[in-house]
Order: sequence, then C-alpha cells, then structure tokens
Amino acid sequence: MSAPRAIRQAFLAVEKSEGVGARVRRSIGTPKLRNFSPFLMLDHFTVGKEAGFPDHPHRGQETITYLLSGGVDHEDFTGHKGTIGPGDLQFMTAGRGIMHAEMPHNNPDGSPNVGIQLWVDLPKKLKMCEPRYRDLRATEIPIASIDNGRATVKVISGKSHGIDSVKDLAYTPVWILDITLKPGGRITQTLPIGWNAFAYTLDGTTTFGGRKVSKFHNVVFVQEGDSIQASNPTMDEDSHFLLIAGQPLDQDVVQYGPFVLSSTEEVYQALSDFQTSANGFERARGWQSEIGKRML
Repeated sequence: MSAPRAIRQAFLAVEKSEGVGARVRRSIGTPKLRNFSPFLMLDHFTVGKEAGFPDHPHRGQETITYLLSGGVDHEDFTGHKGTIGPGDLQFMTAGRGIMHAEMPHNNPDGSPNVGIQLWVDLPKKLKMCEPRYRDLRATEIPIASIDNGRATVKVISGKSHGIDSVKDLAYTPVWILDITLKPGGRITQTLPIGWNAFAYTLDGTTTFGGRKVSKFHNVVFVQEGDSIQASNPTMDEDSHFLLIAGQPLDQDVVQYGPFVLSSTEEVYQALSDFQTSANGFERARGWQSEIGKRML
C-alpha cells in the first residue's frame, strides 16, 4: 500500500522579464525555493517576436527544455544546431563548457512560443564532462491511460502505471511526467523513495492531497512517502500539470549565473576560462551564432 506524500509548500510563480524580451515564471531558483537538489531552476517561459536568449555560456549543469507550443531553434559553438516543436524536448549537458543560443520562431499567427526549462545539477565528478545534446520528439514519448481514460500521463522520463520511458536522457536521474486529468479524474503516481519531487500546474485546478491548486503554482512535496495523489475537482475543465522528481546530490552548490560548481574557487575559474577562452571554452573566442544575429 502506497504512502502519499504531504505538501511542504505551494506558491504562485510570478511572471518576470528574462533574456531579451522574454517573460518567465520562475519557481525554482528564487528565495522561495532554492537549491532543491538536484534542481537548480525552473522557468515557465513565454517568448514572442523579436525576443529570445542570444549567445550565452554554461558550465556544470544540464538543461531540459520542454516546448508546449510554437518552435525554438538552438545552436552552439560545436556546430550543433536544431529545432524543437510542440511536445518536443531538448536535453543539454553543459559539462565543462558550452556557449549557445536559443531563439524562438516568429509564428505566422503571432502566437508566442511557450515552454518549460529545468536546470538540473550535475554530480561533482561529471562537472567537467564533455558537453552533449539529446533531443526527444513528441512522437517518441509513450503515454499511459488510467482511470478509464480520465487520466493520461506522457512518460517523458521515468515510470507510470506499467509504462517505462526507457530512454536515459540525463546524467542525473530525473523523472518527468506530463499529466492531464479530465473532470473527476484522479491518479496515484508512485515516486522513487528519497527523491525530491514537485508539481508545476499549467492549466485548470488540481487537488493534491486535499488541497486545491490553480495554474502556475509550484507544489513542493516532502521526501517522506512513495506516491502523490492528484485529482480534478471540477466538472467542466481539464487540469494539466508536470510532476517532476529527481535524485538529490550530496554536494555543495555554488552558482554564479550560468556557472554551477561546487566551490567559489571553481566559479572564479569558470569565469576566467570563459573570459580567456580556455579549458572548454576555446571555441567561444570570436564565435557568434547565426540564429542569435536575429536580435541584431
């Protein structure tokens, strides 16, 4: 018999400016929720015309981008480039160093590009690994249907009701489940014991353990327990949320912007390496992305 997790806290992700002309609702990486290992940052972004995230560096973490609508192009200094569309994901391991750009599409109907970006810490021994990318297309994601079809789970990473995502997309173990509940629908979702877990609500109203939560909230669960219970209390609209869990890392986190290391000295070294184009940032010298030039 499962032991449901209680809610530790739930709070609204307030919209703010980020990048160039982008709007984000940040709920991890704020005073309300910081260094929730292995999670470093969670942004729910909305990026329209003539906005985006031009050339910038990273070291020491992985970023997971899940596009909900529109399209986003990406390009880095290794020559890697590509595009993700609705329902697609990109897993980027920054490792010892990457410089890249993420630029939204100019949609013919004028609609914005909307998605989620999650930053995940890398184990200390992998902080200086070689950078890599993995894309996951919407068509590759298995779906679990439960509660007589009133609950559906896109199993991006992890396991749900007999469905295993199978794919190993990140170095740090993370489960990502995209859950939609029809009116009256409910779900009990098991989670790995001892992992940190949260739900981010995208649409509708969802009840977690007896507490009703509206959209754009981060619901943080305690570590004790092996499942979460959620239901849709309404009679006229679906509820939609992401359930994300990750294995905590027993290590210090020292972050300066896009550089996430384990000590102040390592952060200073990352800044120096980037400024001098050394130790993983050699290709940053004089590099400009083609997609970033859109901002010019």
